[in-house]
Amino acid sequence: MSSSFLAKRLKEQQKKESEAQSQQSKAFDGFDTDDEGDADALDALFEDTPAPSVSSLRQHRAKNDAPKAKPAQSAPAKSKVKAMGEHDQGETLDTGYVVPPKRRTTPAVKKLRKQLRPKLLAFTDEADAWARNDQSKHKIIIERLDTVLEKMNVDLSDGEYEELKEGLLNDLLGFGAIEPLIQDRSYSEIMVNGPEIIFAEYKGKLMETEVVFDDEDHAYWTAQRIVRPLQRDLSRANPMVDARLPDGSRVHIVSDPSALNGTTITIRKFPDKRLTVDDLIGFGSFNREVGDFFEACVVSRLNIVVSGGTGSGKTTLLNVLSSFIPEDERIITVEDSAELQLAQRHVVRLETAPPIPGTEKDGRLEIRDLVKGTLRMRPDRLVIGECRSGEALDMLQAMNTGHDGSLTTVHSNSPRDAVSRLETLCMMAGMDLPLITIRQQIAGAIHLFVQQSRLKDGSRKVVQVTEVQGMEGESITLQDIFVYRTEGQKDTGYSHEGGGKMEATGFRPKFVEQFKQYGFNLPGRIFGAGKSKF
Repeated sequence: MSSSFLAKRLKEQQKKESEAQSQQSKAFDGFDTDDEGDADALDALFEDTPAPSVSSLRQHRAKNDAPKAKPAQSAPAKSKVKAMGEHDQGETLDTGYVVPPKRRTTPAVKKLRKQLRPKLLAFTDEADAWARNDQSKHKIIIERLDTVLEKMNVDLSDGEYEELKEGLLNDLLGFGAIEPLIQDRSYSEIMVNGPEIIFAEYKGKLMETEVVFDDEDHAYWTAQRIVRPLQRDLSRANPMVDARLPDGSRVHIVSDPSALNGTTITIRKFPDKRLTVDDLIGFGSFNREVGDFFEACVVSRLNIVVSGGTGSGKTTLLNVLSSFIPEDERIITVEDSAELQLAQRHVVRLETAPPIPGTEKDGRLEIRDLVKGTLRMRPDRLVIGECRSGEALDMLQAMNTGHDGSLTTVHSNSPRDAVSRLETLCMMAGMDLPLITIRQQIAGAIHLFVQQSRLKDGSRKVVQVTEVQGMEGESITLQDIFVYRTEGQKDTGYSHEGGGKMEATGFRPKFVEQFKQYGFNLPGRIFGAGKSKF
């Protein structure tokens, strides 16, 4: 009886030891896939270091996570994510450009961070919907980290452990090395030119940051974390992807083989607070009189095209103009990547869809497909994020067939260039239309061009408000209503310098009578009281 009992206990003990060995092997599984001898290098890195106990790791984590006393009159932090790593010396290039010191992950932590990233997830996309500020998910990741470190027989200093923990939380729950820049709302754009070079726009000025990725794999990991939740494919077959962050920020990614410097990520962030016309007036984008004019134009159902260059603020202005649309009207927005933030209740938001991964066309919906579909959805207003292809013709057709009050944007350097741009886009629709017919469509559909520009000092302003007066022969006639000018400017057209103001040209637009039908009676002084200045 006794010998049978002992045999049973011995068998149970052997089973437990076997399970423990299996779990340890599983923890190490795949750590030598980077290159031959990698596992030996890892062992050598932490050679002769005693393994910390689970309890010591828990105590270490509790100590670091415990609330600390706040210093008196401390300034509020811009980012909730800690900046980790060590600064290098920086350098001066032969061109004279000074590269700022870079904050790099310490070597021991860098190797562990790379190896543990996939090992702390049950499956690749487990954490795709998890947020960086979710404390319950923090706990899951940190507990897994502590367990794996113990099984790896790794001992880290307090600083190294904290650096590894923050780095992995950024990689798995956030967006890797650029997470501090994303959380810092004072940066409006982030530009990753490969793992080593990351620029950001701060108060209208571009500057190189101290942030770097550990390597190309690190940057590519972050790119995949951005696109996976949107069911978009970033691969050799599809190396260029448009996407967005959970907060709506616009993202464009280019990877190997097209991105020669490494994975390229461009992020354009939008304000936490929905900007209003008062905000733009406060920023100096335009004055109160022009704001009142814009409100009258939108409510009176004029078709408006916002034109401008890249990063000039077209989408922001389109948002503000859309805010004037009355609440009792049905609005349908069509965008390549959803960015508009309309406050109205009755809004239908549509976004293009990429093809199903592994196919070329299955499931693909382009802007042109969506614009055609919106005409069957009884829209009072169409708001198209940007016309960049043949959908321009469909938009003009909609404007000319009863869908007044539509809004869109187009890339161009002036209202006259915007007309030429629309002509080109209409030709891309694949219909063999004579140029004169396209121009007649434009002249009949569009009432107003609003030119937005980014000036030399980094400020973004409305620089030209231009009426489409109609056709004169075979040409479209345009007339400026407001122009941005600076003191002492002698040439015609708008100024590219800061410190100027919007000035009326003295011409009264033809559609003023339409304003009165919608209850707007703008004073003549807004338009210069009939006195031509230019």
